[in-house]
Amino acid sequence: MRWRRGRRAEPGTGEGGLLALAALALLAGAGSGLIVAVFRLALAEADRWRGALIAGAHHRPLFGFVLVVAGAGAAVALAAWLVRRFSPYASGSGIPQVEAALTGDLPPAPPRLIPVKFLGGLLAIGAGMALGREGPSVQMGAVVADLLGKAFRRSWPDQRTLLAAGAGAGLAVAFNAPIAGAVFVLEELVRRLEIRIAIAALGASSTAILISRLFLGDAPDFQVAVSAQAVTATGPLPYAVAATWPLYLALGVVAGVAASLYNRAILGMIALAARLDIRWPVEIQAAAIGALVGIAGWFAPGLIGGGDDITQRVLAGGAAIGMIPLAFALRFGLGAVCYAARTPGGLFAPLLVLGAQLGLLYGALCQAAFPGLGIEPEAFAVVGMAALFTGIVQAPVTGIVLVTEMTAAFTTLLPMLAACFAAIVTANLLRTLPIYDALRERVAKTGRSSS
Repeated sequence: MRWRRGRRAEPGTGEGGLLALAALALLAGAGSGLIVAVFRLALAEADRWRGALIAGAHHRPLFGFVLVVAGAGAAVALAAWLVRRFSPYASGSGIPQVEAALTGDLPPAPPRLIPVKFLGGLLAIGAGMALGREGPSVQMGAVVADLLGKAFRRSWPDQRTLLAAGAGAGLAVAFNAPIAGAVFVLEELVRRLEIRIAIAALGASSTAILISRLFLGDAPDFQVAVSAQAVTATGPLPYAVAATWPLYLALGVVAGVAASLYNRAILGMIALAARLDIRWPVEIQAAAIGALVGIAGWFAPGLIGGGDDITQRVLAGGAAIGMIPLAFALRFGLGAVCYAARTPGGLFAPLLVLGAQLGLLYGALCQAAFPGLGIEPEAFAVVGMAALFTGIVQAPVTGIVLVTEMTAAFTTLLPMLAACFAAIVTANLLRTLPIYDALRERVAKTGRSSS
């Protein structure tokens, strides 16, 4: 039985109803922007603290190793306990739960989710888990908007619209990408274009970004840097010449295959964790995964965490090409394992890391194979981010807009179209279900946030 059956279905009509909805969307965006901006600042501080701790611990190798591994395990276990004890809806990304609430398969998450998601995400991602900030951001934004809708006694359709708009505002602030936040609402969350939803989504994203930029600044999240010879009047990345288009199409095919494998790895690890629940409590599993992350962090501290620093190194040309395959393999496996811990944390940021690494390696190979085409591997890294996102989430417009806003690499728009086209075709030929569809099905079946 769907949760909202029998509820009043007509939204407030007329100019008054629309103006009230728009005003509430602006308020929801402001609230979401404040919470998510503080969350981002807290995560940045946690990353700095983790880096300093690992660096200091190397001065006393044995004691330091135990401290780092045990500390990571304890932090992740505490995050898992907070979720299980106080708010099961806070498990995992949160985007599948939001989608299930929008379809009526689950009730909206209660207000207590916000502190659990905030603190649990801070503990897990701060400990080095390969999880993204966007999942907690989207879900916290949705809860803020839902609370406003209930406080002002809006009808369920209006509450649903506000919930979706608040979720989009959370994504907008998570990546400093306001247009992507609104597009995400229409393409992924509600999957149709309605004027009321579009108005609410745009309004919420705009005020969310306005508030967040008071704390975070207005620069794109990533800066793309290439060789001085490649810099043009259009920016650091030149427009792609026609001869390179087949290469971008091929990159999309590669990204589609990688996306299919990644989705299967995520779902496989979740299924394995569910089977282990019979023997080991969630907290024990989370502690083991946290300890594994601690070990990885001891030997390669630059390869753990949400991954923004990794992506920035790739886009700035600071990554060693010879190490990319190893780093990609580590992040690929770590992403799937960390998501199975069922702590708060999303998928977007880790998959953007993988897409950048995949694109850079592919671009470097193309540069070596076709030296006369003037290929810049960093351009392929940018396109790889959008292509892998498209293959995994199968929301191509969101992926293209998101990556473009995050990198300001507008000259790669046409290659992105080609690569994303190839990626989504390949993923579907391989019968790859969009990751959030698969996760939402699990949520709806269990009636709780087990994924």
